[in-house]
Amino acid sequence: MTDIIALIKEKKEELSKSHKKIADYIIQNYEKAAYMTAAKLAKNTGVSEATVVRFAEKLGFSGYPEFQKNLSGYAKGKLTSIQRIELAYEKMGESSVPQRVLKSDIMHIEKTLENIDIEQFERAADAISSAKRIYITGVRSAAALADFAGFYLHLIFDNVRIIKSTGGDDLFEQIMNVGEGDVFIGISFPRYSKNTIKALEYAKKNNATVIGITDSKNSPVASMSNYCLFAECDTTSFVDSLTAAISLINALIASVGLKNRELVHKSFERLEKIWDEYGVYDKK
Repeated sequence: MTDIIALIKEKKEELSKSHKKIADYIIQNYEKAAYMTAAKLAKNTGVSEATVVRFAEKLGFSGYPEFQKNLSGYAKGKLTSIQRIELAYEKMGESSVPQRVLKSDIMHIEKTLENIDIEQFERAADAISSAKRIYITGVRSAAALADFAGFYLHLIFDNVRIIKSTGGDDLFEQIMNVGEGDVFIGISFPRYSKNTIKALEYAKKNNATVIGITDSKNSPVASMSNYCLFAECDTTSFVDSLTAAISLINALIASVGLKNRELVHKSFERLEKIWDEYGVYDKK
């Protein structure tokens, strides 16, 4: 990913007076500018919309959409919780919160579906199916995604390990034996967890097959992965919107299940007997 703020600073002296106004505003307010239309950025900087478009082109982008995509990618991993709260309030305005949030989640799932790389998806499912051991890690908000994936994969296979990190050195004690033939699934969304990245780096160094689940090719998770699956997410709120991510993981588990029909059938046949015997579910 282009370090877009560094690029703007580098090119600033070559820019016109109007373009310098835009540059200064973005450098100081990149977290807000990243989510502005060209018209809104023009209004906030006191220039015309056409000037904003030419500014993006001057920096080497094909147009404002490509520039904004790079700027939002840069901003995603750097937003503090306070900045995210402020952006959320600005985006929500007086609109209906349920409608705004649910429609946003639907849009993220649709974009994830549009952009999914089927070949990467199938290879990831094949790797999980043939793995000697399956390690899964995700921290903070991604921990729920790791638990979800681990819960269902454990119903199919008996070689699944969910790696819990407290932020200390215990992480490496849990993964010290990872190696060739193993699959390591790392889940991380902005702001990216250093512990997750370290774990993926270690797994790859030890010849495990790394599967990343993250938001974009610019994510540090992507560079560590043999196969990487991308889910759209919204990090412009203090609550991470990871609906598309859990839907993608759901699809991955379903695919693994289809590739292992006989094993799934035997596992659930046995589980149903155990559940009945010990009254796990209410049947009244």
